Amino acid sequence: MADPRPPAVALEGIAKKFGPVVALRDVSLTVAEGEFACFLGPSGCGKTTLLRIVAGLERQNAGVVRLAGRDVSRLPPGERSYGIVFQSYALFPNLTVARNVAYGLEARRAARARVAARVDELLDLVHLRAHRDRYPAQLSGGEQQRVALARALAPSPTLLLLDEPLSARDARVRVALRHEIKTLQRRLGLTTIMVTHDQEEALTMADRIVVMHDGAVEQIGTPQEIYDAPSSLFVARFVGHMNFLPATSLGPGESRVADLRLRHRPVAPDAGGAVTLAIRPEDVVLGPAAREAANRGPARVAALQFLGGYTRVTLELAGVPGRPIDCDVAAGALPEAGVKEGGEVVAALPPDRLRAYPGAPPAR
Repeated sequence: MADPRPPAVALEGIAKKFGPVVALRDVSLTVAEGEFACFLGPSGCGKTTLLRIVAGLERQNAGVVRLAGRDVSRLPPGERSYGIVFQSYALFPNLTVARNVAYGLEARRAARARVAARVDELLDLVHLRAHRDRYPAQLSGGEQQRVALARALAPSPTLLLLDEPLSARDARVRVALRHEIKTLQRRLGLTTIMVTHDQEEALTMADRIVVMHDGAVEQIGTPQEIYDAPSSLFVARFVGHMNFLPATSLGPGESRVADLRLRHRPVAPDAGGAVTLAIRPEDVVLGPAAREAANRGPARVAALQFLGGYTRVTLELAGVPGRPIDCDVAAGALPEAGVKEGGEVVAALPPDRLRAYPGAPPAR
């Protein structure tokens, strides 16, 4: 049965220009109550502008912003009931951790006892009770980010907005904070929108991802949908690692790559049209398993890269000069596959994992 409640966030036909520059083009989407959504895309795609429009920090030129069914398109930020965490933290350096967290409540003239209780609750939530009397300069970057998160949560908002909150952190801190933020969001059941250019962040944290490009939405889906079934060549290139092969369509479900005829998912244009075939490195099959598979053929091992739990094997397919492809093989499976640098192997591109997109492949 359909949920009778309106979505937590609904954007309808949002457009924005900065002078002659078009930042957003007719963007429409919804975010369900309690959902963690990521706006993902490269720099300049419009994702931060869209977040700022949700927050009321930018005014759209066209379109409607609804929060829980209420039209807030013309309301100032203070009347939209959200908390926001910026990349730069924006903590007050002259205030202690506790006073930073309390700031929004004190500005709303909340009772002193309520403020104290809420600050203690939130500092426990982000594991910073022991640091309540320290100043921001006495904290690590990850601790400062947790203070900013607690401050955003202090007024009990119905919506949490995160603007590239992890991009300034080193790799280990980013991974830890990803887990903490996602765990906290699930525990609170708080609708959250995060802007990021980092595909790994989006894939590991989001319930749904909104992939943006050139001011428009390219695809909306779960992380698995975005990764397994990219709807466009842009999404296929931007999310995860993908091999691309230029091809000529021979009809639905079959194309020619140089001297090879390859079967693939039947999404190509009419016969004779230029297409790009795409396959993930982990979907390429090597060794004994490839010998009876469809789309198989000989290949030369051009290079090996050890990447911890797996090895990336760069292959040159026979009859396809100048277009090497990568294959990811679990470290323990290399001997069975008969893989050694400079050697020959049988490789297969399974038809159910090989996708076709109209047009030429992206520049490498």
